[in-house]
Amino acid sequence: MQWGKTALLLAALAAAPVSLMWTAGVFAAEPAGAEQQATVNINTASAAELAETLVGVGPAKAQAIVAYREANGPFTDKSQLLEVKGIGDAILEQNAARIGL
Repeated sequence: MQWGKTALLLAALAAAPVSLMWTAGVFAAEPAGAEQQATVNINTASAAELAETLVGVGPAKAQAIVAYREANGPFTDKSQLLEVKGIGDAILEQNAARIGL
């Protein structure tokens, strides 16, 4: 009887890494682009929120976005950000999915 318990225990230990690897693979496989990105409404966000959320936008550029919005009214299209000093095509493209209106 002792030999049977030992054999059963060894079999369970030998199978455990395989089953754990299979399980980890199933749960680790996320669809590409599945990670959630933070979004920010450029018509209502503070300069601090813009700087925190948008890639390549620090405090000065974020303040320029807010100043533009206050002077010209709400943005109606994301591409209007190109009119803000310091915001170019690269920054707009990097943040396209993060920008809300």
